[in-house]
Amino acid sequence: MPADRSFFRRHAVAAAVLALAAAVVATGLLSRHLQAEELRTAVADRAFPLVKLVTPAAVDSATLELPARLEAWASAPIHARVGGYLKRWTVDIGSPVKAGQLLAEIETPELDEQLLQARAELATARSQAALAESTAQRWQRLLATDAVSRQEADERAGELRARQSMVQGLQANVDRVLAQKQSARLVAPFDGVVTARNTDVGALVSAGGGAALPLFVVVDMRRLRAYVQVPQRQVAQVRVGIRAQLVVPERPSQTYAATVQSLAQAIQVGTGAMLVQMLVDNRQGELLPGSFARLRFDAGGDKANSIDAASASKAIGVPPSALIIGKSGVQVATLQAGDRVRLQPVVIARDLGTVVELSGGLASTDRVIDSPPDGIADGEQVRVAAATTKAP
Repeated sequence: MPADRSFFRRHAVAAAVLALAAAVVATGLLSRHLQAEELRTAVADRAFPLVKLVTPAAVDSATLELPARLEAWASAPIHARVGGYLKRWTVDIGSPVKAGQLLAEIETPELDEQLLQARAELATARSQAALAESTAQRWQRLLATDAVSRQEADERAGELRARQSMVQGLQANVDRVLAQKQSARLVAPFDGVVTARNTDVGALVSAGGGAALPLFVVVDMRRLRAYVQVPQRQVAQVRVGIRAQLVVPERPSQTYAATVQSLAQAIQVGTGAMLVQMLVDNRQGELLPGSFARLRFDAGGDKANSIDAASASKAIGVPPSALIIGKSGVQVATLQAGDRVRLQPVVIARDLGTVVELSGGLASTDRVIDSPPDGIADGEQVRVAAATTKAP
């Protein structure tokens, strides 16, 4: 009996060991099978790139919005016409001035000496002319009594005319130096504001402009010019007299009226746009010359003062990240049946910042791939992410 129990115990232990070994082997085989399945799934997923779709958005092409640059209606850089040293200045930057108001005064010691010399030469010439006149008159009286010949009398008369011509020339020289002396007073050419002062008391001042900085700059800020580049596609919508709304970054909630003043009547080769000049009323002084702004032309009910809405084409927009720019031009990748890619050529009408307006090549129902992978090809199969966004 004890021998039978020992035999049974040994066989039970062996069976348990065999069962445990079988369980370990089965678990290992199952784990390897699951890992192989996961690897095959990952390889299959990576075989097709993952893309995100974006829905094209409708763009109101009847509203034309473009960046603009503001300039003063009149801007006068004030240079010195005479050389010398700055004696004093009376206005600083930001000072309002009236036409003819003194801006600064220049000391001109060399010009003063020239004026003294010119006046002395004029006085000498006048004395010589007076002597020549009395001599000529005396010889004319002698000629009446035949005391002298007519030749001698004509010579004295010719000398008088020469002396008088010399007086006139020296008088003109004195007037010229006096005019230069008056230029030592720098005055404002019109009502405006001083926007620059590039000199100080005692500074050496050279005559003329050239590349030298102006001593002062006076601008007329009551009216401003707004310059805008209108793309060739929208040139037909803009004409003289139509109005637009102007907005500057520092006052985003306030709009200003602008009127088209003139058109360049030519397309610039470098930009493919036409320069348009607009008039902006700035009597309140809120707008600053040299600043940037945005102009918006609306197709409103006032046909005389707004762009033609009928001439504005229907358009849709996509984010800039959806564009593919290469040797084939501008394209977008659209998703077709079977998750296949189709590269569609498009035509860009306007860049609105977050949205690029397209005037052709894409329908509003197309499914557009946003940020397409590099090297994506026509007909390539892709995987679509769950979320689909709409163009802003």
